[in-house]
Amino acid sequence: MQPYKINPEPWQKGMAKNITFIVTKDCQLACKYCYLVGKNEKERMTWEVAKAAIDYILEYEADFKEESVIWDFIGGEPFLEIELIDKICDYLKTEMYRRNHHWFNSYRFSFSTNGINYDSEKVQKFIKKNKSHLSIGITIDGTQKKHDLNRIWKGVGDKRGSYTDVVRNIPLWLSQFPNAGTKVTISSADIPYIKESVLHLYSLGIHEVNINVVFEDVWKDGDDILFEQQLTELADAIIDGGWYQEYACSFFSETIGKPLNPENDNQNWCGAGKMLAIDAAGNFYPCTRFAAYSLRSKQPIIIGNIQSGIDKDKLRPFLTLDRTTQSPRECIECEVASGCAWCQGENYDAADTPTIFQRSTAICKMHKSRVRANNYYWNKLFRKLELLGERNEFESNKPSVKNNEPC
Repeated sequence: MQPYKINPEPWQKGMAKNITFIVTKDCQLACKYCYLVGKNEKERMTWEVAKAAIDYILEYEADFKEESVIWDFIGGEPFLEIELIDKICDYLKTEMYRRNHHWFNSYRFSFSTNGINYDSEKVQKFIKKNKSHLSIGITIDGTQKKHDLNRIWKGVGDKRGSYTDVVRNIPLWLSQFPNAGTKVTISSADIPYIKESVLHLYSLGIHEVNINVVFEDVWKDGDDILFEQQLTELADAIIDGGWYQEYACSFFSETIGKPLNPENDNQNWCGAGKMLAIDAAGNFYPCTRFAAYSLRSKQPIIIGNIQSGIDKDKLRPFLTLDRTTQSPRECIECEVASGCAWCQGENYDAADTPTIFQRSTAICKMHKSRVRANNYYWNKLFRKLELLGERNEFESNKPSVKNNEPC
């Protein structure tokens, strides 16, 4: 028997394969901006489907060459299926070890949860068992006003917000994952609450705020102006209040708002096609955004299943995706193009035809507003640091957003 393959580098060092189990399409909440338009209580993954998917993936090790793997669990709300997830994770650990798989010591279990049942006995037992290989983010949108505007309980006529049900678990979460970040979503209705919401999250002890506007075409006239105003006020508050020393917000980045470099900036923004998602029926998708419950107007794109495996002919178009193959000329030539994100699933859903090669430009004006506020932020911050003689120290120790995902 060959010696066991122990990856000498931390798993983050190599590109990790992201494999997602859609364990349920149910959720306690009915968030107004949620792109999962087909959530329901019936489609729940069974152990038989999960096991078959794992057996296929681990058996065809040569097709998954990435050094590391992220086993991702989503819903709906994934922790509604904590017993199934616990069984899946136990099986993954034992099978990766038994097979002497190159991932067996280089993996993470990843969750994005609404946080409502985070403190339950079963979830806490699972966390204790897998702590060293866990990444868990709790979604809290900011102040109670902003959070409860969109993140409401499911139920006919039920408009109750979920803020109090989530915020009570933030101290426990941060005690277990002190470096964890949260995801915040911005839609048209909650633009006025951006500044106070980011500062509120900082005050709760959350040091990393990943924040994005929705990719759907929901933006109204004047939203970009109000957006820039909120970000500029947030920049003032962060800099004047000294928050920049230990806290990060993904809206402010030194790398965005520049012309494209043809040699370095032609990659696809997201990992659709390089990721793999499995649903309750055992179907494989290039990303969860191509499953039926994520799509408003298009048919799902299935690239295989647990019986027949991955159809590489259906996967191949996704591997040819880059910025050039899907962007209009105005995006390529835009003076502030760097950092302008897109979602491959939204591109497909919003396209004129069933194609993955038509980029949606719904957030164009919002990106340009962000760039203007971002320039204001860094100009003001660097002037302050230079006056204080702290520029070099800040550059060496500045906090950063480690998980700025667009979806």
